Amino acid sequence: MNVHNIFQYLPAGRTDELTEDLVSRDAFRIERIVSHGNSSTPGFWYDQAEDEWVIVLAGSARLRFEAGAESVELGPGDYLNIPAHVRHRVDWTDPECDTVWLAVFYR
Repeated sequence: MNVHNIFQYLPAGRTDELTEDLVSRDAFRIERIVSHGNSSTPGFWYDQAEDEWVIVLAGSARLRFEAGAESVELGPGDYLNIPAHVRHRVDWTDPECDTVWLAVFYR
């Protein structure tokens, strides 16, 4: 068994968001996401076929949901569940430090 650390190998100097599957099976996927001042492209909305449970482990972010244009601020330890086909986008992630997310996608 190999032990890994969620905070290891953070991408220094990257301008694009890093996504990496940690575990992937038929009915679920666990993904690490590292953002550094990233946001969704203007006009782009995620519309996923699976539910997503997501937690911010470090840094901070703001998500926007299309229905009602609701915005949600997330900091370390904050998590939420996004049902399938609930359109959302990343409005902002902290440009001063890495925002490390853990996302679980499931059906």
